[in-house]
Amino acid sequence: MSRDLQSFDVPTSDGMPALGLGTWENDDPEQCTESVKTALEMGYRHVDTAQIYGNEAAVGKGLSAADVDRDDVFLATKVWIDNLAPEDVAASTRESLQKLDTEYVDLLYVHWPAGAYGPEETLPAFAELRDDGLIDRIGVSNFEPEHLDAATDALGEAPFANQVECHPLLRQEELREYADANGVELVGYSPLARGKILDEPTVGEIAEKHGVSAAQVSLAWLREKGVTAIPKATGEDHIADNWASLGLELDDEDIQQIDGLGRTDRQLNPDFGPNW
Repeated sequence: MSRDLQSFDVPTSDGMPALGLGTWENDDPEQCTESVKTALEMGYRHVDTAQIYGNEAAVGKGLSAADVDRDDVFLATKVWIDNLAPEDVAASTRESLQKLDTEYVDLLYVHWPAGAYGPEETLPAFAELRDDGLIDRIGVSNFEPEHLDAATDALGEAPFANQVECHPLLRQEELREYADANGVELVGYSPLARGKILDEPTVGEIAEKHGVSAAQVSLAWLREKGVTAIPKATGEDHIADNWASLGLELDDEDIQQIDGLGRTDRQLNPDFGPNW
């Protein structure tokens, strides 16, 4: 199965593959390492992790074990809210690089606009890491438009990407419009709504129409909207099913049906999150 699926060409947006492997809650080290290796050897070239996930070392082992050159992989991690003071940004990022067993990451995110985060203090520390060659791009996560405006002012440029929860049950129209207008890539985590998309009747009908899974429909819809998806998957079957979404083209009627769902089912809303 995986050998056949490797023939897919993955769309890229400014060098970032539009489908990646998410690793949130993939906290069994052996399983995480195997998941990353499996995905990379299947054809994935985008892997997403974070300091708070506790699996950077396992992700790094998977990257090393795969028969894929490091420079061919778009690797992203995130600085946790406790580490967003300038001196902690630098120290914790260097620790992340050690765990990942890499000299650089392609994208480093501010995980949340919370905790020790302050745009005028935190983001120049990210820029310094970029100047030093330890990161290629600066990203943010869980930012609303006002946070993005402040980040842009602090950096003197828009962040490369904003990673947010995004799926057919939380379509993020305002942030998608902001991204399009300001040259910010939108990356969608929990693109299957933590499994709830599998039980959505309209998505299920579209999946049946095309002879695919509901997961593939959700991922194809995100791709149609210009959102990079990073679904978490651990077993080879799910990794392959998500990968097969690259072969699905939704028609205008499918898109209109999903756009008309009218739901705002947010799956992740911690106390320290923004006032959505």
